[in-house]
Amino acid sequence: MGVRTAEQYRKGLIDDRTIVYRGRRVIDVEQEPDIRSATDRCALCFSIAADRPALAIRDGYSAFYHLPRSREDLIARSELLQEISRRGAGAIVLKEVGSDALFALLRTCEGEGLDRIRAFYQRCLDDDLALAVAQTDVKGNRSLTPSQQADPDLYLRIVASDADSITVRGAKAQTTYSPNADEIVVLPTRAMGRDDADYAVSFAIPPATPGLTLYVSPYSAGQRNEFEFPLSSRHRMLESLTVFDDVRIPRERVFMERQWEMAGPLTLAFVDFHRHTAINYKLPFLDLMLGAANLVADANGISHAGHVRDKLARMVAWTETVRGLAELSNIRALPDDRGVWRPDPLVVNLAKYTFAHGYPEAAATLVDLAGGLLVTGPGAEDWADPSIRPVLEKYYAGAVPGERRLRIANLVADLTVRDYGGYQTSLNSHAEGSLEAEKMQMIRSFDPGSAMRYAEELAGLVAVDRTVADGVGHGRSGEEDWPSVDRLGCLPLDWSEDR
Repeated sequence: MGVRTAEQYRKGLIDDRTIVYRGRRVIDVEQEPDIRSATDRCALCFSIAADRPALAIRDGYSAFYHLPRSREDLIARSELLQEISRRGAGAIVLKEVGSDALFALLRTCEGEGLDRIRAFYQRCLDDDLALAVAQTDVKGNRSLTPSQQADPDLYLRIVASDADSITVRGAKAQTTYSPNADEIVVLPTRAMGRDDADYAVSFAIPPATPGLTLYVSPYSAGQRNEFEFPLSSRHRMLESLTVFDDVRIPRERVFMERQWEMAGPLTLAFVDFHRHTAINYKLPFLDLMLGAANLVADANGISHAGHVRDKLARMVAWTETVRGLAELSNIRALPDDRGVWRPDPLVVNLAKYTFAHGYPEAAATLVDLAGGLLVTGPGAEDWADPSIRPVLEKYYAGAVPGERRLRIANLVADLTVRDYGGYQTSLNSHAEGSLEAEKMQMIRSFDPGSAMRYAEELAGLVAVDRTVADGVGHGRSGEEDWPSVDRLGCLPLDWSEDR
């Protein structure tokens, strides 16, 4: 098949998957308006191949799944991620995260697991499958490891195995687009210890697998009009609590089974690509924020005020810093020992941190520039009434006509103060890793040795082997202070957690 059409993708979602939404079972995803709205958005990953084939198709297959084998491949992937995000109003659409998981598994798995993921990867190419990724465990008491939890099901675990299959029980939280996917790929969420071996598991299954239930969040539910909700009326993202009730997984679909020592490297390999995806799909969102800020300043006639120009300049600096770092992450990319090129992890995490750290100020700036109209303006019914509209046009006019000002204000309101804005606030703080997670990865990825030696030189210190001289180590130079990196170029995930 190679590349499917959007209509072929839609037909593939009609099966026996168990979806619970707003207290009831959904029988047909195409007949549930909120889920169908999300499917409309996900279908963009397929329709892009029709009008941008040079960008969206590589070697006869979906370019989303093209494994980066060069720096140029990563740059091409960035262009694709940015274009699909632009079509999706500055957020992920569907295939991006699934491809991140495939790349991580191909980089990490060993033995039979590697053979199986290679076969599954080829199937994804041949059948043009759309994948959701279930990684985040519900976690319970986060001060405890998986095996220490009072309820053993708070991390997904293997409860039985035989020659043909494994059986898993537990749940994954915040599985984006699970109702709209062809397959669900499961990854571990953290490093594991020897006692956590049952929790070290990775596999892929269809959503219609018996025992699997998707409890879909109703956040931002309901049909909306495009006048008041220009973004959320057309762009819906779904998240699920994904529950595995003794689900049987055939062995040919199991990529990691009780290999506890590989859970951390697989998690970090996913992070390498997933945050690279994040900083690229965020670029159209940054353009949206900056464009809206300039539009609303012009509409209110305040764009030349000194304090407004200062706010806009800060938003320009934020936007272009993230853009520059996203580009630099490709320039500084290097291949691993399997020939897969990964973006520079230090720069990727620096870009993601810069975005997330700057978002609250940027959102506050938008609200400040727009004023109270964000929550006091008229509704769509008033705007549509021919006897009321002239009044609204007269009194809501600013430096621009009333309709233009109101539509700009509604864009900003949807983006910041309505429930879609609340979703964005949580998303931009936590999705693809929190600020703390990004700081951890920056420290892991940065080698301070050269900077320390330069400082020692200027301080007039004599260069010595600090790990043996006088039995005293300095900073991170000794093995006990700074663990060696693994074969993926990352420090053990549990090192920072234990400290």
